[in-house]
Amino acid sequence: MTEQMTSGIELMFAGMGIVFLFLTMLVVAINIMSALVQRYFPEVPMSKSVPGITTDIDKSVVAAITAAVHMYRKKHN
Repeated sequence: MTEQMTSGIELMFAGMGIVFLFLTMLVVAINIMSALVQRYFPEVPMSKSVPGITTDIDKSVVAAITAAVHMYRKKHN
């Protein structure tokens, strides 16, 4: 029985060691890939204004949309 216990414990530590090594290699690989992506494909800062979108909305359009939303909520509640 003692021989089986030592064999089982050795197998357990071997399995845990293999899993630990695999996870360590995975973390290293992910960090290397992240560094490469950040180096060769840097993030482009977003501009504050989006072309094609105007901020000058007519007040009558806002009033019409507000009235339509109010009527929809009143009808479907």
